[in-house]
Amino acid sequence: MTDTTRREVLGWLAGLGAAAGTGLFAPGRAGASVDVTGGVTALRGVTLVDSSRVRSNTTIVLADNRILAIGTHDLPLPRGATVLDLPGKFVIPGLWDMHVHGAYLERITLPLCLVNGVTGIREMWGVAPIYELRERIERGEVLGPRLVVASTIIDGPHSTLPFALVVSTPDEGRQAVRDAKAQGADFVKVYSYLDRATLAAIADECARHDLTFAGHCSNHVALGDASDLGQRTFEHMYGLSLATSTREDELRQRIANLPLDPANSFAWFKQVLELEREAASSHSRSKAVRLAKLLRRNGSALCPTMVAMRVLSSPADKFANDPRLKYMPVSYRDYWRDGLKNWAPVTEQETRQQAEFLKRRMEQVAEMHDHGVDVLVGTDAGNPYVFSGFSVHDELELLVQAGLSPEAALRAGTRGTRLVPGGEANLVVLDGHPLKDIRNTQRIHTVLTRGRVLGPAERQRMLADVEKAAQEPIGAVQARCC
Repeated sequence: MTDTTRREVLGWLAGLGAAAGTGLFAPGRAGASVDVTGGVTALRGVTLVDSSRVRSNTTIVLADNRILAIGTHDLPLPRGATVLDLPGKFVIPGLWDMHVHGAYLERITLPLCLVNGVTGIREMWGVAPIYELRERIERGEVLGPRLVVASTIIDGPHSTLPFALVVSTPDEGRQAVRDAKAQGADFVKVYSYLDRATLAAIADECARHDLTFAGHCSNHVALGDASDLGQRTFEHMYGLSLATSTREDELRQRIANLPLDPANSFAWFKQVLELEREAASSHSRSKAVRLAKLLRRNGSALCPTMVAMRVLSSPADKFANDPRLKYMPVSYRDYWRDGLKNWAPVTEQETRQQAEFLKRRMEQVAEMHDHGVDVLVGTDAGNPYVFSGFSVHDELELLVQAGLSPEAALRAGTRGTRLVPGGEANLVVLDGHPLKDIRNTQRIHTVLTRGRVLGPAERQRMLADVEKAAQEPIGAVQARCC
């Protein structure tokens, strides 16, 4: 894009009500004689890195939580602006975590996201307090990332989730969508036990109410079929190995024939996962290409949550000494330790098998990306050893390990955002170049969001407050990988 001109800067200032008139601008350093309302801030000397370009020695001017101007080092600045000279720093768009649980822990989840440069999250289990929190954030009453909030989880009979909304018929599925719309959900969350007829009814009712639906690939519906129905995102890599296996028909018949004990539906779910592991060894590149074309045509994306899947594929004690545990409530730490017993491999053979399965699934995600399927960064934060904010950077690193380039991983983590005048001023200032090493997204200097500049000292204070809040008692944890 071309540099922002002086006339364009004047126009933006006038539109924002920040300032206008002769004598407002001074080249280089800004004076302090004019009180500029709206909090004009300039980041000067930075390298801008977004989904479309890398641009060095840049000045970015912000006001009223908007990007006012982008130009060269000597871009004229309004007197009274706060100028942050940041040579050698890199600026990226704010990161997104597209699969989060636990926004209701607002003194923990929200600040952990912001200090890690995560300025937007998709909360995947909506309840009334989270809808209210979303509005409080937008009104400026609470400092937090932008919240996009799901409906309550809608699942079929024998759901493994104790608080899911279970629907047994297409009519019940339609009513669940209408209720979600009335309650204020941004989208509908679907889950693993829905049959095809009920999922189709949910899809149709979503279309009637201008809602999208996303979530698990149902164990009763092939991934491609769910995409054809309109499912927007598929979480956790579930269904992908089956959908690209030469043995898909055989394995799906075996799933259909699996006995299900209503008193232990999780055991059935684990058997399905074992068949998915079996499917991964009969992967077909030609089927993957056809699936990718279908997903692209339908606008369906993958949200693999590799960081969560890595935990579930590892021995239960592998992450038990993570230093970030100090930011989590004690009840979460206890739940994480005990909850993994149902998931984690135990024997050396199981551990090797699960490690290989995870590797193959990650490679399949990279393959889908190579064929043009959108991949989103999501973590499943709130589940064992997956930390709000921090784990976004773990997920970025895993995407690169899977085979995505740092550029592609960063695009996934920022939802392809381009930094342009008029756009929201959600920015992260880094001490290292993220395209040379994706781990540099962890080297955060400053976060800018909602008109706030969260510099190094402020971010440390926020972390200390989270650590203190984590020592306070909260209610019992009821959660699973969802």
